[in-house]
Amino acid sequence: MSEVKLAVAYEDYENGVEMKQLIEELAAKPESKELESLIIGDWGGSYENDSSAVVEALVQSKDAFPKLRKLFIGDMDSEECEVSWIMQSDLSPLFTAFPELTSLTIQGSTDLSLKPARHEKLEELVIICGGLGKSVLDSIAQAHFPRLKKLELYLGVDNYGFDGTLEDVLQVAKPGLFPELTYLGLKDSEIQDEIAVALADAPILDQLHTLDLSLGTLTDAGAEALLNSERVKKLHHLDLSHHFMSEKMIKRWKQSGLPADISDAQDEDDEYRYPALTE
Repeated sequence: MSEVKLAVAYEDYENGVEMKQLIEELAAKPESKELESLIIGDWGGSYENDSSAVVEALVQSKDAFPKLRKLFIGDMDSEECEVSWIMQSDLSPLFTAFPELTSLTIQGSTDLSLKPARHEKLEELVIICGGLGKSVLDSIAQAHFPRLKKLELYLGVDNYGFDGTLEDVLQVAKPGLFPELTYLGLKDSEIQDEIAVALADAPILDQLHTLDLSLGTLTDAGAEALLNSERVKKLHHLDLSHHFMSEKMIKRWKQSGLPADISDAQDEDDEYRYPALTE
């Protein structure tokens, strides 16, 4: 049993089934001792019930999952619950409960807290949401993740929770904060141009293998800064997919020979430009 997904179907939720019960049932199975990856889907009414009961049940059952390395909290599609409606909670107790964890993925940012964010072995942190709050960005900027190799953040829009500034975003990209970081994703943003311009010559690029600025509202302004950067030229991969670049700029990127993904071009003349994932 290398991976298991638990979810409470709508009918089961209506009949009183709770995620806590599913976690306890899984923990009671002998094969739980071999579980390496656990995915928590819809915990039932996720638009009105936060994830605190899920966190509590996982912490209480922690000894049943000694080999757990990957954890995903909130894996659900829009029919189950729109991403911006998912009610999260303080997930920081999971860091203490699972000291061997190497990957944590979170979907949904409403009421999300990661403070204190400390883990000696976490290598990957992914937050998928329609808008990431400043408080979460602050927690990550103050985090102790010495082994973190991949940080992927969907920043989103202010209508769905993004209440930070460019400076708040850039604080998670300070050199030395995560010494082993090789993949940085600051994506799905309504200020994608500002981020691109600021990162184009940022020292953090010197340690990166991949810079992911995809799914946002990138235009020629941000693309120009990246194209002219000597640091960007040293990257192994640059993801700019879902963008609002002009055909002329797209052509320049293709001619540059740089390893950049510039697929999924949007209408550059669109009066209203939105990141790919908001609702």
